[in-house]
Amino acid sequence: MGDDQAITHTIAVTGATGAVGGRVAARLARKGAAQRLIVRDLNRAPELPEASASMAAYEDARSMERALRGAQTLFLVSATESADRVDRHIAAVDAAVAAGVSRIVYLSFLSAGPAAVFTFARDHFFTEAHIRTTGVEHTFLRPSLYLDLLPRWVDPAGVVRGPAGSGRAAWVSRDDIADVAAEVLLSPGVHDGRTYDLTGPEAVTLGETVRRLSVLTGKTVRYVPETWEEALASRRASGAEEWEIEGWASSYAAIAAGELDTVSPAVPDITGHPAQTIEGFLRRHPSALSHVDT
Repeated sequence: MGDDQAITHTIAVTGATGAVGGRVAARLARKGAAQRLIVRDLNRAPELPEASASMAAYEDARSMERALRGAQTLFLVSATESADRVDRHIAAVDAAVAAGVSRIVYLSFLSAGPAAVFTFARDHFFTEAHIRTTGVEHTFLRPSLYLDLLPRWVDPAGVVRGPAGSGRAAWVSRDDIADVAAEVLLSPGVHDGRTYDLTGPEAVTLGETVRRLSVLTGKTVRYVPETWEEALASRRASGAEEWEIEGWASSYAAIAAGELDTVSPAVPDITGHPAQTIEGFLRRHPSALSHVDT
């Protein structure tokens, strides 16, 4: 991957070994798009037609700039949550601009804001703000909570526990997010300057969510409300750092605050197919709650 390598690919995809980036890369490959997969480990890069791989890390400006040189569009998947995640994002964005990237499609989060209840959503706001200052064309994709991660909210005893109150969320599948991202990436100019909320077809409470999980899987799943203090205390046993514990608990608190009570038509409007429901997801993943003992 030397500096003198002839680079012909125009769409760079980060997170290509991950759940969303990998789905996006696979969709672009099926469409015949030329792409460069930006990965931390070349041995894990998927082998796809019309795709090459370059090794780089967000925080390593030199490797990112070299990996992105010659690309016109960047699909920037947000980094794993960390205390310095915004700094990593800024470094990656600056490297992209230095490499000559002219368009960034960023995977953000619903209701991103400087004072969002969900603390990780604040990271997304500041990343979006920095991208705007660069002058490159951009599109922000703001998904709601991942439907694919819903089973992880259920512990082995069949309990979902947190300070969500009676708030609502419109869970969205990674497949739908990837479908939208691929369409946006393949349509330069059409979506520039736009921000899209990506949600499922309806917003439901956690009580209704677990009721559906129970009916559809035959498992006994319950929602047990917690106060904010109880939520923090129950998660401290994990040994995680305080910023991470607050992030986990605040995802529930954001539901209670109404930050995720949004239903957007963006998935069907952009992809031409309806957004996946909880029922549809479980039909595709019948063993999603296999870890639940009840």
